[in-house]
Amino acid sequence: MDQLLTGLKAAAEPTRMRLLKICAQQELTVSELTQILGQSQPRISRHLKLLCDAGLMERVSEGAWAYFHLARLGAAGDLARQLVEMVPNDDTTVVRDRGRLATVMEVRAVAAANYFSNNAESWDKIRSLHVEEPAVERALLRYFPAETVDDYLDIGTGTGRLLNLLGDRARVCTGVDASREMLAVARANLAAANRHNCTVRQGDMYDLPWSGPSFDAITLHMVLHYAADPAAAIIEAVRVLRPGGRLLIVDFAPHNIEALRSEEAHQRMGFSDLEIRRWLKAAGLVLGPTDELPGDPLTVVIWTADGRQRKEAA
Repeated sequence: MDQLLTGLKAAAEPTRMRLLKICAQQELTVSELTQILGQSQPRISRHLKLLCDAGLMERVSEGAWAYFHLARLGAAGDLARQLVEMVPNDDTTVVRDRGRLATVMEVRAVAAANYFSNNAESWDKIRSLHVEEPAVERALLRYFPAETVDDYLDIGTGTGRLLNLLGDRARVCTGVDASREMLAVARANLAAANRHNCTVRQGDMYDLPWSGPSFDAITLHMVLHYAADPAAAIIEAVRVLRPGGRLLIVDFAPHNIEALRSEEAHQRMGFSDLEIRRWLKAAGLVLGPTDELPGDPLTVVIWTADGRQRKEAA
């Protein structure tokens, strides 16, 4: 009862209702929200603090920046969504806010496109060496039957491609990446795809920003070959995997293309089944089925493991 009343009191103000409605559509900064609502930054910040304190919204820090989005979990998240649904979409103020939000999204999209085009040559060079991405994605989808995952995490999410791919197969999707530039690309891509259940945040794959098991499914997609310590990255991923959850690692089989190390900053030249099996065992998991997708000259492998053994041992 107390939490319900606290949430209702926090939302019972025109600006705060507008903030809930807008942040249900996109994850936004204070600066962007001031542009949309046409109010001062201190005022917007005060309203956001009240909403976050009541649990209706969540604040995600990203260096000197902070992003705000509607709460997704728990009773407060349910209340936030119900309140948003009660606000008419054809309300004059809501329509105006939505128009300004579209302008903010256009600015983001341009910045993301510029970054992507500046780096596209490097990414295209690597993609040309292995099997086409749609083949990898079709293989991944076999491990994600529809509506079987509550909370999904993509570590090293990059452009958010996997979040977009799996967005309709999980209730809540989260991506983590160390690069703010890549997160900007991911946010623009997810906005264009209307993936309102997907969010991204800045984070270190060796020190993920969750205190314990929080996800039913986790992917490390083309990430480990950049890692100086792949075993530590796997152990950290398993730390936030719920008992009975599923871990998928997608990366290259062993190869001898030295140019990827010298020109593309790859730390490792692929991985063997033996290495992955050993690292998973150290993290408390057992290697499950694998898929090999041969390319020319790189082979992509999908290694799988689940947390059933951890659940049984608990």
